[in-house]
Amino acid sequence: MADPTSVQVPQTINDTGGQFPPTSVIATGATLTPATATVTAATPPDDTLPDDYDPFQHLKQVYYPQHNAAVALFFNDLGSDWKPNIATARSSLRVACTITADDNELLIAMRHRLFWDLLGYGNSNLVVYNGSTNDIAPPVDGHPKISFYFSQDIASVPNGTARLDAEYSFRLMTETAATITKAKLTALATLIKEFFVVSGLGIQFAKGKNIYRYSDPVHGYRLMIYAHQESDALPIITAMLECQELTYDANKLSTHEPLRDNTVTPTEQLVYEKEIIPPKFRPNANVRFRYAYAEIPLVKKPIYLVDTTGRHFPLVH
Repeated sequence: MADPTSVQVPQTINDTGGQFPPTSVIATGATLTPATATVTAATPPDDTLPDDYDPFQHLKQVYYPQHNAAVALFFNDLGSDWKPNIATARSSLRVACTITADDNELLIAMRHRLFWDLLGYGNSNLVVYNGSTNDIAPPVDGHPKISFYFSQDIASVPNGTARLDAEYSFRLMTETAATITKAKLTALATLIKEFFVVSGLGIQFAKGKNIYRYSDPVHGYRLMIYAHQESDALPIITAMLECQELTYDANKLSTHEPLRDNTVTPTEQLVYEKEIIPPKFRPNANVRFRYAYAEIPLVKKPIYLVDTTGRHFPLVH
C-alpha cells in the first residue's frame, strides 16, 4: 500500500480565491501536501495559407460536391445509373443544375439560382407550422388529410394583380395514423395522378364567386369549391371522389350564388400612407392543379403524393 504521507491532492479554493491550509488524512493524521498542476501548452497549428492559395478554386472544391449531391437527390427518380443528357425535361434540368469542374463564377451562380431558387430546392425541406409548435393534437378525428393545391398560370396573371390559388381536401375516414402506410398513400397517389394530371400538366377549372358545397362526412368530404359555374366545380369534385373509388351523389351538393358583382375593380384606398387597389371579390380565373399532399396526425412534415412543379419529392412522379 502506498505511504499516505506521500499522497498529494488538489487544494481547496475558498470564497475569496485563496487556498485553505493543507488538510490531513482522518485515519492517520498524516498531512497531505497540495499538488501543483503542470500545464503544457499545445503548439498552435500552422494557420497560414499556402502561397499558391486560390480562394475561388478552394471555394468551388468545397462547394460543388455538396451542391451536386443535393442535385442528385432531387433528381433521384432518374436512376443511379443516370448519365448527362438532355433527352427529357427532367434530365435537361439536372444537367443545367449540375456544377462541373470547368465552370466559372457566372455559371456556378446561375446553376445555384436555378436549383435553389427557381426550382425551389431551398424551400423544399422547410416545415410550415400553423398555430403553436407545441400543439401535437391530431387533426379532426385523427384521420389523415389529403389536400389538393391549385394555382393560376403565371402567364395569365394580369399586371399588378396577385396570382390566384385554391386548396381543397378530404379525409381518409377508413384510416388513422396507426393504419396508414406508405404503400396505401402510393396507391392513392397513383390514382391522383391518373385523374388530375394529363400529359404532365395538372387539370384546370374556372375559379369564381359561386360556392359549391359537397357534404359527405361519412367519407370525409366537406368540400366548398369556389367556381364560376356548376360545370366547373363538378369535374373537381368527381375526380376527388374517383381517387377513393366513390360515386358522386347529386343529393349531397348545395350551391350559393351571391348577387355581388365580381368583375368590378374596387376603387383605390389609402392604406398605411399609400394608395392601393383592393382585390376583386372572388374574381374569375383558371387555376391549375399543382400538387397533392397528405397530412398524418403527429407527423410534422406533409407527405407529397404528386407534384407537377418539381419542387417536392412526391411518392409518384
